[in-house]
Amino acid sequence: MKKLELFEQIQKKKSFLCVGLDSDINKIPKHLLEFEDPVFEFNKQIIDATLPYTISYKPNIAFYESRGAEGWISLQKTIEYLKEKAPEVYTIADAKRGDIGNTSKMYAKAFFENMHFDAITVAPYMGVDSVSPFLEYKNKWVVLLALTSNKGSADFQMPRRGFSESLFRFGIRSTRTRALYEKVLMTSQEWATDEQLMFVVGATKSEYFINVREHAPDHFLLVPGVGAQGGSLQEVAEHGMNSHCGLIVNSSRGIIFASDGTDFAEIAAEKARELQVEMEVLLRKKGLI
Repeated sequence: MKKLELFEQIQKKKSFLCVGLDSDINKIPKHLLEFEDPVFEFNKQIIDATLPYTISYKPNIAFYESRGAEGWISLQKTIEYLKEKAPEVYTIADAKRGDIGNTSKMYAKAFFENMHFDAITVAPYMGVDSVSPFLEYKNKWVVLLALTSNKGSADFQMPRRGFSESLFRFGIRSTRTRALYEKVLMTSQEWATDEQLMFVVGATKSEYFINVREHAPDHFLLVPGVGAQGGSLQEVAEHGMNSHCGLIVNSSRGIIFASDGTDFAEIAAEKARELQVEMEVLLRKKGLI
């Protein structure tokens, strides 16, 4: 899927919502346990209910691989169902892979060739040789971790006081070093264009979106943290939206686990619709629809 095609989906549905399929078998409604594959049935009903309001689905791979072979089967069936029912929908494997070249090559083969995901989240810590195998698939996307929404992101990703690398060369003191997320944004753009590379930027770090856009003005950003984690959709849109929207905002627990009863799919649809309505307003404000 090209960037323009993704923007067309955003305009068509008046939404930039991604539903995270963090389908924990211990949290899905109990009545689904009667099905042969409870997790797939859960995913199927969530997809059917929320499809009018979302442009993307993002299974968190940990909730599937933790169940062994059964979990992988549920995941495979979910992706096959999506590809059959709505092939235009953008699918993201939230796998956070990234290893030496040969290993990354196998990860890429698993998610792009065998499971036919459109994109995969990748950790950049090991550098270009750990990311480039994913980039060999020209019709696929790498979603690189840049500034994540978790509390521990401050340990490495956030700015530290000290000397700025760029200014230090000229003998000019600065109040902080270049943050790791800034290095990720700058260096990775030497590896691929904005037609193949996205970045994860957490909604709970909304004050940093201005700086992120200075470094990556044209790239799409995958934005977790809206909803249950407390991120503000309005602030994300204000500082992060660009001329082609440039945002895919994920909500997981706030949608899929909004109810644990037999009405779970109906309530999920209501929550997705609420976000879509907010997104439509923000898109109109920007003049994108």
